[in-house]
Amino acid sequence: MDKLLRIDMSAEGGPAARTVPVGEYAGLGGRALTSAVVSKEVPPLAHPLGEDNKLIIAPGLLSGTIAAMSGRCSVGGKSPLTGGIKESNSGGQASQVLARLGYAGIILEGKPKENDLYKVFINRDGVTITRDNSLKLLGNYALVEKMKGEYGDKIACVSIGPAGEMRMCAATVAFTDMELRPTRHAGRGGLGAVMGSKGVKVIVLDDTGTSNRVPGDVEKFRAANKAFVDGLRRHPVTGEGLPAFGTNILANVINEAGAYPTHNFLWGRFDGTAKISGETEAELEKARGGNPTHGCHRGCVIRCSGIYHDKDGRYLTKQPEYETVWAHGANCGIDDIDAIALMDRLDDDYGLDTIEMGATIAVAMEAGVVTFGDAKGAIGLIHEAGRGTPLGRILGNGAAMTGKAYGIERVPVVKNQAMPAYDPRAIQGIGVTYATSTMGADHTAGYAVATNILKVGGYVDPLKPEGQIELSKNLQIATAAIDSTGMCLFIAFAVLDQPDTFQALLDLLNAFHGLSMTADDVTALGKKVLQWEREFNAKAGFTKAQDRLPEYFRKELLPPHNVTFQVPDAEMDSVFDG
Repeated sequence: MDKLLRIDMSAEGGPAARTVPVGEYAGLGGRALTSAVVSKEVPPLAHPLGEDNKLIIAPGLLSGTIAAMSGRCSVGGKSPLTGGIKESNSGGQASQVLARLGYAGIILEGKPKENDLYKVFINRDGVTITRDNSLKLLGNYALVEKMKGEYGDKIACVSIGPAGEMRMCAATVAFTDMELRPTRHAGRGGLGAVMGSKGVKVIVLDDTGTSNRVPGDVEKFRAANKAFVDGLRRHPVTGEGLPAFGTNILANVINEAGAYPTHNFLWGRFDGTAKISGETEAELEKARGGNPTHGCHRGCVIRCSGIYHDKDGRYLTKQPEYETVWAHGANCGIDDIDAIALMDRLDDDYGLDTIEMGATIAVAMEAGVVTFGDAKGAIGLIHEAGRGTPLGRILGNGAAMTGKAYGIERVPVVKNQAMPAYDPRAIQGIGVTYATSTMGADHTAGYAVATNILKVGGYVDPLKPEGQIELSKNLQIATAAIDSTGMCLFIAFAVLDQPDTFQALLDLLNAFHGLSMTADDVTALGKKVLQWEREFNAKAGFTKAQDRLPEYFRKELLPPHNVTFQVPDAEMDSVFDG
């Protein structure tokens, strides 16, 4: 991956592509590359939907190789939702394909002068950009079918749905999975709106005639990969729990911990959890001819996803993930897993972030737009957003916007981004991450749940403030590094608990790139990425005042533990000291 593809959407005579050396960004991948480009090339005060913002799509340092779990792709830009820097991460096939084509990243620049839509086709022979207004307002599923008809079925697609075209702040960038379904999404931060502002509806990737990237030391690389896979398979989370029941195995666990946000973060337990749990999902998938164990990209050995069929045994969507099931389920008082699966399908098709939409619908429920528990009403609200009705325009711009429109105080957002499926009062470490992450409320930025609840990498009492600052800080640093490799974040479970698995990851990087990285070097990379991001946000106007949870989390007791968020502000301000 020694080149970047820059596409200037505002070029005279129409969009123009040029391939340039990776240059100063050499040695960077994934989140490290996206954040470096944004921090160096995007004016911090630029309008997120203006011509000065850029959208970067970057595979990781190990993408396009035989390394297990290396198919994650980073999408970066200035977020229209938060107003700060953003990296959103997705599975799917695009990362591997893009890397095999030799690109360290695609950078969309400028803005078309007319209200036209474009498709971009990239293969080993070059890049073709075509104006195609027949694609306007197509859902992601219909769009991909159209691309298959034009380019065949040996492709990968990166696309936006109607929400991205309408430049909604909850809009996603969709990635196709191994079956060429648009089920994987860079969901958070509204980066689909940035892609929409560039006039790009879809990027079609075809790596026919290419081969996997070759490591510098083939034998050491293969040995490291075997050791890495062995480590993942023997860890109880990555080798047993996730493959059997998917990410939604957490539903019963987090509910039992009293940290499962219910009815717009009013309570920590939901009576209907058993009906929407990972165990229930897996049983239904097996009974209906689906599959509870499925990878989002080739080379995945954890296989935490699945295929969900409806009551008639027909494909409906991917296995709804934990965050999605919670967002449209417990958070909205809904215990109908089929209704939740339909909402997942609609979100993917319209190109909407399931977390943001679930939080938004719960805020709308608190406002009385529909009632808690009303699955039909919730489905109707997603359609409103996807169709761009006046109400849908409010909903599609997220929970913060919806709260303002209806005068609601209890809106669970940080930096305007909705909180995911863990109440920060019952898991204090994730509260620190929500507040201090450069990305807005984001569980993946520093997954303290692992240590607070699952006791991975040690144990820090989730109900007490002690130890949470250091825990979140270390996890945020580690995550920034992992996100730069193209590796799935779930490898962290095994890496944190098994020193030999962490060493195998280092050996993979070193054998491929001819390096001699140590654990200290990984830490340094993570710190550097966070430094770029924090500096950008500071120049964009962020202060420590934005590193806070909504005040009601310090005032309202959360049943059943009847706790509030207790980590002092002064300690929150020290997360990135030193």
